[in-house]
Amino acid sequence: MDKKRCFWVSTQDQIYKDYHDNEWGIPCHDEHYLFESLSLEAFQAGLSWITILKKRENFRKAFDNFNLQKIKNYDEKKIETLMQDAGIIRNRLKILATINNAKIFEEIQKEFGSFDKYIWHWTDGKVINNKIKSEADFIATSPLSDAVAKDLKKRGMKFLGSTTIYAYLQAIGVVDDHEESCFLSKKD
Repeated sequence: MDKKRCFWVSTQDQIYKDYHDNEWGIPCHDEHYLFESLSLEAFQAGLSWITILKKRENFRKAFDNFNLQKIKNYDEKKIETLMQDAGIIRNRLKILATINNAKIFEEIQKEFGSFDKYIWHWTDGKVINNKIKSEADFIATSPLSDAVAKDLKKRGMKFLGSTTIYAYLQAIGVVDDHEESCFLSKKD
């Protein structure tokens, strides 16, 4: 018998189950993963998350395993190579945003000591557990995601509105939106 998971997890796609079971909602403090996840969330805007998950290995290969130092220095030749890569989302604005966001990510690291300290300072290092009882309780934005998105935009980041940031906060475990019936739900 399969485990009870959150409503959004497709029972058909193992990649979705693995993502839900091993990544989504688990507090993350790894700089590399925080950048990769932020970048993938920006690419997901307007698309389904399963599309991104299925292309994630292609993204890693195309974007030098999300090496911040390499990405921030991409030139027009590299951008054109990415635009020809059918394994990723070939959206020029999103590619340019990833390069731009790498530079801003690094500026935030310098200012705060790490991006981890920046992103977790919004909740004083605490996980927000929304006690999701059903799909009806699931939200797409919050005052927190509004504030973080506004601040990141002010700093110059692109393709990171409140909905994208809310999904990011869920992905990296700042927000725990596992349904109470999910096997990963934290019982207080």
